[in-house]
Amino acid sequence: MPPTLSIVAPAHNEADNIERLAEEVGAALRTLQAQGIAGEFLVVDDGSTDATPAKLLALLPTRPWLRAIRMTNTPPGKGNGQSAAFHAGFRACTGELIAVLDADLQNDPGEIPAMLALLRERGVDMVQGDRSHARKDNIVRRVGSIVGRAFRRMLLGDTIRDTGCSLRLMKREIALQLPLQYKGMHRFIPVMARHLGYVVIEMPVTHRPRIAGETKYGFGITQRALPGLVDLLVVRWMRSRRRGVISKDLTPPTP
Repeated sequence: MPPTLSIVAPAHNEADNIERLAEEVGAALRTLQAQGIAGEFLVVDDGSTDATPAKLLALLPTRPWLRAIRMTNTPPGKGNGQSAAFHAGFRACTGELIAVLDADLQNDPGEIPAMLALLRERGVDMVQGDRSHARKDNIVRRVGSIVGRAFRRMLLGDTIRDTGCSLRLMKREIALQLPLQYKGMHRFIPVMARHLGYVVIEMPVTHRPRIAGETKYGFGITQRALPGLVDLLVVRWMRSRRRGVISKDLTPPTP
């Protein structure tokens, strides 16, 4: 039976988390299988320099639903980033629906079945996770989030509360239209989906502390704020330049 749902997680140097991640996603897939929903899990190794690739390959023989994707053109010692890893993972998927999450275990894969149920119940195109009620950020991050949301609302009309949450579920057709070959675009997936005409709703999800490994993304003026503003302006420009590309063939059928 071909998978209905593909779950994608980019991983860069997550050797200490990859086995538990596979166990938790496997449990979520078994829950879905009991409902008659087949699934697969794709881990996209984005230039890891630790034991992530070896541990991932060791998990494959006993988990037929697990697939390993390796980015092959990463800079020495680095990855190409989440956007590029999502781009590669989405094109390797076979499910009609795609769920995504981080590999650091801060997202709970056990919430994916509820997301799928909500998507079908509401008849929408994407369910975006919202951790804002559960996060316990310091004052710098809180202020940064407030300012960031204000700019996104002003420039993009973006009302998503937690656009930085990777835990989301969407139709495959959305994933394939996103310009994720460009760095930083993964932060704008929900608003870009809305710009494309899709219906996006939010669902409260948990936020767990990282228990192993190190965060791959800093926070500060030079690390996130200024690049984020540049990316925001790029997305605004793309929205203003986007044109409809749907067409139909008017050629009469050959007798």
